[in-house]
Amino acid sequence: MSICVVMPAYRAEHLLSKVLPPVLEMLELGEVEEVLVVDDQSPDGTGALAQAMGARVLVTPVNGGPGAARNLAAENTDADILWFVDSDVIAWPGGAPLLRGAFADPSVHAVFGSYDTTPEGKPWYSRYKNLMHRFYHQKSGEEVTTWWAGCGAIRADVFRAVGGFDVDTYKVPSIEDIELGDRIARAGGRILVLPELQGKHLKVWTISNGIFTDIFRRALPWSRLMINRGGLVNQLNVGRMERVKAVVAGLLILSLLASVFNLALLWAVLALLAAAIWLNRSLIAFMNANGGPLFALKAFLYHQIYYVYSSSAYAWCLFEYHVLGRKGRLHVP
Repeated sequence: MSICVVMPAYRAEHLLSKVLPPVLEMLELGEVEEVLVVDDQSPDGTGALAQAMGARVLVTPVNGGPGAARNLAAENTDADILWFVDSDVIAWPGGAPLLRGAFADPSVHAVFGSYDTTPEGKPWYSRYKNLMHRFYHQKSGEEVTTWWAGCGAIRADVFRAVGGFDVDTYKVPSIEDIELGDRIARAGGRILVLPELQGKHLKVWTISNGIFTDIFRRALPWSRLMINRGGLVNQLNVGRMERVKAVVAGLLILSLLASVFNLALLWAVLALLAAAIWLNRSLIAFMNANGGPLFALKAFLYHQIYYVYSSSAYAWCLFEYHVLGRKGRLHVP
């Protein structure tokens, strides 16, 4: 069972010295058969440096985003397994044996892992974003109907059979990997989460780019996808208990605003705050273990805001689908 590491890259010259050596070492050890970097028309020296370091390099005809770069890689390798690793992710050692073990079961068509507990970004918000991502992946359960391209793998024949990434609908980095996972699951393939398959995320988030990504690159397109294909799924950050937490967060924030005009409502604020703390106790414990009490407090409080704008995005998509009649709308602006 041959494995090709596929790394789409754009303006990644400054990252390659960190992300390429681990997978090139796997190549030298014979754990993977190929390391393929796809330069998406970078204006810097990404392609030249990747080639000089020892990776095989392809260049996209035009800048088409990571989905198009990954599709090009799949067309140019004979490997059995496509292991996708983002250019801002340092893959942990031992990933290849995990993949071979999982794909030894022919019913398994795709797998993915998670970020580790030590992301590169030091600001609290950046750490919160990356750790939240890990939290949901690590507690998701073994089998899901979605997929993640940051550090995930797919059987090459399955990837080609379902048509690869939908680069017509998702022209910018968005939920193209989630949508691909949905197609794989609908075609009868099993998708597994491998908790030990990990990578260190080098991206440094800011509140502004985090909120923009959460709403316009995640919540809105994912909501439209779910609504158009049958409704909410019970997994990751859209599971049933997550919806309950979102309702409590919304009521908490509404009661807090209302208490400004009516102090008698403070009892409601306190009751809802206690409920939110109880419902989010596993998240708080996780954040505390990986950042301390103050970090956990900040993460918990911000997470209530995250629930509100994410659920509001879903509500808007229901409105545009059922009231405005925008059925089949999936494109990301």
